[in-house]
Amino acid sequence: MVDVTLLERARALKQALVEFVLDAEGELAQALEAYAADKSRSQVGDITHRDLLIDTFLTEGKVGDKTPLELFIDQTELTESDRQLLLAWNRTFIGLFAILHVLPNGFEVRNWLTDKHYLLKADEQEIARFQEGEILLTRIAPLEENYWMFSGPPTIMGKPGKPKLAVAIGNFRQSYKSALYSDAPELLEQAWESVEQYHQEFLTFFGSNEVVLPGYQLDKKLKEFQELLTQKQLATAGIDPNKSLAEAAAEAGVGQEAIDAMAESLGMDAQAVSQAFNHKSAAKMMTPKVELPSDLKKADQVTVLADARWGQMFLSSYHLFKTLLEKARSGEDWQSVKGGEKLVRSFLESPNSNAFVWRRLAHEYPEALETVLRVVLDRPEFALSDDLDSLLQNHKKPLEPELPDIASVPLHLHNLFQDALAEVSKTKPKGKASGKAAKGFGAS
Repeated sequence: MVDVTLLERARALKQALVEFVLDAEGELAQALEAYAADKSRSQVGDITHRDLLIDTFLTEGKVGDKTPLELFIDQTELTESDRQLLLAWNRTFIGLFAILHVLPNGFEVRNWLTDKHYLLKADEQEIARFQEGEILLTRIAPLEENYWMFSGPPTIMGKPGKPKLAVAIGNFRQSYKSALYSDAPELLEQAWESVEQYHQEFLTFFGSNEVVLPGYQLDKKLKEFQELLTQKQLATAGIDPNKSLAEAAAEAGVGQEAIDAMAESLGMDAQAVSQAFNHKSAAKMMTPKVELPSDLKKADQVTVLADARWGQMFLSSYHLFKTLLEKARSGEDWQSVKGGEKLVRSFLESPNSNAFVWRRLAHEYPEALETVLRVVLDRPEFALSDDLDSLLQNHKKPLEPELPDIASVPLHLHNLFQDALAEVSKTKPKGKASGKAAKGFGAS
């Protein structure tokens, strides 16, 4: 059991660290301001979000080549035990934690993202505040071996059912992509490996890393592609894709009636349902379904750009942008293209046209793109080599790839989303099953 005085000391050190950052001037203050501007989203102004942002900055912010936590350690007189405790806080991470048990001195929690369990030391107020079954969005920090403590302020998300929990996990993925598997590097490695594998399968099936098709044809081809991936996953998991539903159900130990009910509620085929219920599968990661957005299904032309790290980018106006750049490269009046400047600005604003897309265009049309951007941005001195990265960052485009939506997810999350979709579909009229539960984590 953790000594109460250790928790009190940790809280005192944490308060001193926060005050060190908030009272700072110069580079540290500027770094906090820049970090807050970059990370803040719709929750700006919310006190809990502000405190969580500051807490994250302590270990993830940078002042030169050091974090605020490291600066605090360097500039503060500390005992060796205090120093070791502070150094351990480099392992602090954010997650969605389910309270499994309320203990006399804290909680046992489960990180829903990675299925890992932790013992949290807490004070009497916290123990009285939280209940078993509640989900908390918070950061936790090491206290000593086998014990942790709350670091950032917990946000209580109630006791959600599976559909709402799936949505919460989907929201977490969108808001904290870099923290998705913070406490499970092995899952992160498997997820990135799945992206590379998916890319190789994509190249084999489509024959190119750039595919141009009408939206409805692309939608059809994507469904064929995903059916092929499903067949391969079933084979990898040791399931004969040619077996009947009854045979698959018997092997999985699931009753025929339950399988039929799920198949009807989801409108899925026998193989997909058998896969969803096959909890004995050796597979630990499952590829999520990727569905083409409705607006792209109706588009006259959609370009898919594929990369082993960035995943797949679906763009309905990429060909128009290339046409504009072709004109600029050949010396024609590109400004005569109807809506040309608006197109360029929309490419800057759209999250679909990420840094990979811009760098691809910059490689293919360096002089033309530079010329166009100088006019559109009204920056005569704009240079791709010097200014493109900062331009992309100013438009909230990460310069390094984040884990794409096509990445495989841990089996426990895959099963959660399947169950959530089943629950949602039972409350919808037939043929109206919501895609939100499934889209909350895996689909794009």
